[in-house]
Amino acid sequence: MELALPSGAENLRRLTVMRWFAVAGELLAIGAVHPLTGISLPYAPMLAIVLLQASFNGLTLLRLRRPEPVRERELFAQLLVDLTALTVLLFFSGGASNPFVSLFLPPVAVAAAVLPGRYAWAVALFSVAAYSLLSTSNVPLILADFERATRLHLAGMWITFVASALMIAWFVARMTSAVRSRDAQLAAAREEALRNERVVALGSLAAGAAHELGTPLATVAVLAGELAKRTDLPQDAREDLALLQQQVAQCKSIITGLAQRAGQARAEGGRALPLDRWLEGIIGRWRNLRPQCSPRVSLDGPRPAPLVAGEATLEQAFANLFNNAADACPDDVEIEAGWDDSRLVVEVRDRGPGFDDQVLLAAGRAFVTTRDQGTGIGLFLAHAAVERFGGRLSLANRADGGALTRVELPLARLLTETP
Repeated sequence: MELALPSGAENLRRLTVMRWFAVAGELLAIGAVHPLTGISLPYAPMLAIVLLQASFNGLTLLRLRRPEPVRERELFAQLLVDLTALTVLLFFSGGASNPFVSLFLPPVAVAAAVLPGRYAWAVALFSVAAYSLLSTSNVPLILADFERATRLHLAGMWITFVASALMIAWFVARMTSAVRSRDAQLAAAREEALRNERVVALGSLAAGAAHELGTPLATVAVLAGELAKRTDLPQDAREDLALLQQQVAQCKSIITGLAQRAGQARAEGGRALPLDRWLEGIIGRWRNLRPQCSPRVSLDGPRPAPLVAGEATLEQAFANLFNNAADACPDDVEIEAGWDDSRLVVEVRDRGPGFDDQVLLAAGRAFVTTRDQGTGIGLFLAHAAVERFGGRLSLANRADGGALTRVELPLARLLTETP
């Protein structure tokens, strides 16, 4: 499972967005100072600094196109560039008395959010040192109207606070969202790894069971053959015996198929089948195992159906779902399959007691069942098989009684171009 971790490139991309806003704000502030206050700034060096910032941001965008990962020290250097530019701009505009001096805080907050402790502390110390330097070394502003300048200073402090709060909230919120997404994906990956481990363990047990079942099945087949030779059996007993022989033959076929399909990605030896024929084959083989069940089957989709290379574990998954419905209510089972150009949807309905809360919550993550003789393995394996093909298996209780199992599969994972 591929995780979308919050990478250095993503953090650097956010820094470039913040820098563009900073450049726009700096240009606006430089242009508005003289009309509002009558203060003449040293425009040449200040505009040169802003131009260098914009050029540096353009180079940063070009750097983001390269595949090399963005290291922590590169993010640290980027923040130092922003702090240096801010320091120089404040130096030419009154130093620590400039209301925009609080803009030192957003880079510190960003460093604390994305960088290791040593880099975050270094950014904080750089900011403190720059602030301290500006308190004693700066180009003072000459104020013609002190009272008006005080009002504008307070307005500038408000603007700085709003800008700082918005930048910090935006950056930290994006970081927090990325971390939450990463944590959710990590949890899903751990759950998938645990499920895969259980599936592998079940596969080993199934291989051993298949090997051990060969002898008793052979014994049953021999005894059934001997009984079939007797002439004194009543007709109903002969019918039951024929059914028994058919079921034994089916079991032997399944066990033989286990060895043949081990390591084989596709069923039918890789031979492509129309989707409707593949589904009919799955349902037909299942009905041979459950002759007492007569489901209502509906296959709906554009014809001719697309060619698919049916997967063995998916066939077993559908059979397990059919069995669950038949166990709940053998007299009323519905199997409805539909497909379009992009997906296959299979719904299995029954009129049994439905799913309890334990099954609805834990299905696919643990072996859960509500039947006395059930193990929950079939539903667990069905979940694993469907999700392995990028699909989704959902369980629900029908409003008018019974259970509904719905499987959605992306058709692209099953399609084949091999006729």
